[in-house]
Amino acid sequence: MKRNARIKETEFEKQQELIVYYEKKADQERAELLAAHLGVTVTSEEAERNKARFALAFTDHGLALTGDQLSLCGDFVHMLPRLRYDNLTHEILVKAGKLKNGKEHPTAVDATAGMGEDSLLLAAAGFEVDLYEYDPIIAALLKDTIERSKMDERLAEIVKRMHVHEENSVKAMLQRAKEGDIPDLIVLDPMFPGKKKNSLTNKKLQMIQQFERPCEDELGLLDAARALNPLKIVIKRPVKGPYLGEVKPAYSLQGKTIRYDCILRGNS
Repeated sequence: MKRNARIKETEFEKQQELIVYYEKKADQERAELLAAHLGVTVTSEEAERNKARFALAFTDHGLALTGDQLSLCGDFVHMLPRLRYDNLTHEILVKAGKLKNGKEHPTAVDATAGMGEDSLLLAAAGFEVDLYEYDPIIAALLKDTIERSKMDERLAEIVKRMHVHEENSVKAMLQRAKEGDIPDLIVLDPMFPGKKKNSLTNKKLQMIQQFERPCEDELGLLDAARALNPLKIVIKRPVKGPYLGEVKPAYSLQGKTIRYDCILRGNS
């Protein structure tokens, strides 16, 4: 079988194991639009929902990805303690992303947005953040999380600085480079395989990775970021992991399990 044919078949199989589900009539239109966007079935029947391995379900708490006895629903409320100024200034990512250009609201690109928690920290620190997420399922969860957060006065001012783009970040960064649309900061977090654990957090990560695999072209991701030539590129790595693309950073900030490698304009 040709490789392209195999890719198409895999995508078809993924569609067959995912369904969009809603209970309330008020959610029907959004559910139908999402299902059409994803190219999957939509239903309000629980029996139909149970036939699929995974469901994107419209619930009272927000859009949730359910399956394998797990449920993943974006929630920025649990991040509130970390967003307090006295805690935020101690976040390693915020320290790593700090710039000296004096802008009140510097610009950032999160090229590997995922569920948006890193971008939330940057937005809380004052950045205008463009979040790039190529997987439409993860992007749908992320967009829903941000829209719900806009209705929470504790988060509204922060998330209004977060702008989601459902597209390939490598292509987007290369296009921005051509247009001269240069951010001050780029953050890269190519998902690295974790050690096998039984924690709920790791099981949910495994569920996400059913749809979004770890970055297979790390060098391409870094090359696109370097082509855009921001003031700083911050790369999230395992604490003992190799440098991304074997590019030595200007400096690194290290936590217990992760490390942020910082590449400055001029040393990239």
